[in-house]
Amino acid sequence: MSAISAIRVLLADDQALVRASFAMLVESARDMEVVGQACTGAEAVELARSERADVVVMDIRMPELDGIEATRLIASDDDLAGVKVLVLTTYDTEDHILEALRAGASGFLVKDTKPADLLAGIRTVAAGESLLSPGPTSRLIARVLRTPDTPVIGGPEDLTDRERQVLALVARGLNNAEIGEALGLSPLTAKTHVSRIMGKLAARDRAQLVIVAYESGLVVPGDV
Repeated sequence: MSAISAIRVLLADDQALVRASFAMLVESARDMEVVGQACTGAEAVELARSERADVVVMDIRMPELDGIEATRLIASDDDLAGVKVLVLTTYDTEDHILEALRAGASGFLVKDTKPADLLAGIRTVAAGESLLSPGPTSRLIARVLRTPDTPVIGGPEDLTDRERQVLALVARGLNNAEIGEALGLSPLTAKTHVSRIMGKLAARDRAQLVIVAYESGLVVPGDV
């Protein structure tokens, strides 16, 4: 596949062996290419600006600048509006998940995820979806998102009944096709609803919609 149509991936991890393994995996996919590798958060931000990657696969724990701060710098840069960040974490770093989402990450994966799931995650994020899967990981997000004194972007009270239904399904990790199937809608109609919800709530992406859904109580921990 040509470089023009391939998903451009930047890998950021302070462990050379991890970066090399991820690079081999990404390059094995016909629809992806590695456009850079960073060993620090600061280098990740620099390469994001120079290489214009579609997706940055970002480790959290890195020297100079951690992955959360690097994500915040990328997400807040208007010139990098099209760059998506997929954060890598481990179960012992669960307290950082909310920070990563608020910093602008489009989702996260655990570091021991299966190779095929990592590639699928990159495709999901590149397509503008959030990577917040149902099951134990969603329950983990739910628990973290229930921390007190956290600002809400907007509220479901501004949404129609149908939009609240769609928002709840987004929070449970469903993609547009799955939302459409659950509500008897076409995937395109589901996508339109999601776009309208994002506009009404001034949310940057689907990951922020998940924050709204949990913080407002529309979806509660364990309700997945």
